[in-house]
Amino acid sequence: MKNLIPKRRVLSGSILVIAIAVAVWSFRVQLFSRSTEVAPAAKSASSNKAERQTVLEVGEQARKNLGLIVAPAKPQDQWRSVLIPGEIADQPGLSDRGVTAPAVGVVASIHVFPGNTVRPGEALFTLQLFSEYLQATQTQLYKAIRETAIINAEIERLSNGVNTGAIPQSRLIDSRSEINRQATLVQASRQELLNRGLSPEQVAQVEIGVFVSSIDVKAPPRREPRELRSMNETAASSRSTSSDVSHDVDDFNYEVQDLSVELGQQVQAGQLLVNLSNHQNLFVVGHAFKREAASLEQAVQEQRPIEIEFSEDQEDHWPPLNQSFEIRHLANTIDKNNRTFDFFIPLSNQSRSIERQGKSLKVWRFRPGQRAKLHIPVEKFTNVFVMPTEGVVREGAEAYVFRQNGDLFKQLSVRILHEDRRHVIIANDGIIAIGSYLAQNAAASLNRILKAQTASGEQPGLHVHPDGSTHAAH
Repeated sequence: MKNLIPKRRVLSGSILVIAIAVAVWSFRVQLFSRSTEVAPAAKSASSNKAERQTVLEVGEQARKNLGLIVAPAKPQDQWRSVLIPGEIADQPGLSDRGVTAPAVGVVASIHVFPGNTVRPGEALFTLQLFSEYLQATQTQLYKAIRETAIINAEIERLSNGVNTGAIPQSRLIDSRSEINRQATLVQASRQELLNRGLSPEQVAQVEIGVFVSSIDVKAPPRREPRELRSMNETAASSRSTSSDVSHDVDDFNYEVQDLSVELGQQVQAGQLLVNLSNHQNLFVVGHAFKREAASLEQAVQEQRPIEIEFSEDQEDHWPPLNQSFEIRHLANTIDKNNRTFDFFIPLSNQSRSIERQGKSLKVWRFRPGQRAKLHIPVEKFTNVFVMPTEGVVREGAEAYVFRQNGDLFKQLSVRILHEDRRHVIIANDGIIAIGSYLAQNAAASLNRILKAQTASGEQPGLHVHPDGSTHAAH
């Protein structure tokens, strides 16, 4: 009797298991169909959630914290460019001028020093003359002047004799020929003294017998090729009229670079005395490889505008540089060391004058040796959108921009045609509406905010009231 009880319990448990299995088998269609129905619903909800992730809300204070800049989208033409390094250099024959001694002498006075500025015609040195040639020329001029006066008196006397028939006509002709020879000698002596640095006033003194023993060596006159003169006049007319910035094309002066002589030093004719400079006309020299020669030749032929980034340039301290840059010429030689060839772009400089202890000092905006980055246009895109690189964010193969509508920003997937360090060229394929306002920077920050709002489950554009109702954000 005791053995029958456990056997009944086992039998009952087996019957229960069999019954559950039969029930599951009977309702298998309903169970699996319900599971199948839930999956599409979940997929649909997930799809709706993904769609909502393209909109984020950024309040006014948050936009100020991000320093967000928005601007309307406008199609335009844009060049794809290649970046070539360069530097600023003087224009040979224009920027630097050497001043030499006109005759043998001793440096009696030095009127300028390195850093000073001088205008053309201002005195640089005073030389005490020891030139025998210069003294002989002065003597020759004085004697020719005196001889001319004597011969003129002789001609007047002979003219009276010829009229009376007492003196033959041939003597008068000889005297007039001698006058012509003396006049030629006077003209040659005057020109020689002027070339040696004497002023017209000093030459006039020599003619009356007051010989010059010292001369002033002056700054040379301005000499400028016609093409640079027209470029400088154009640049000067477009510059700012700020009082501390030189903008007059006639406001030309030299800066004393270095002195080559000392006080009391004897110098020879033609010896270098001082180096003067004027950095008004410069070159931006680019260093390109041979593989870039074709693009540069095309840029020269089509006169394509070149964009230049100047390193260490404080743009906010200077007026706008209203100047277009074009390649003037290409070098036909290759550097043996770095295997590059140069090309040259004219640059019109800006300057300020500073008065210090009664002396005028000049400060230039661009200086020889300053680095630059040259953007050479090689391919033109038409009817495209151009955005700063900070206004585009990438996620894998996708690229996004953000369109503003009040506090709401819509994430737009765009197609990029080209990008460089500063700009992104976006295809105008209907994704971006013309005139819509796009975020020009902080795209990466907006993308992070979008992910954070999505993770929190917040629905952008809706505000919740305490009673549980919602309304759209303005």
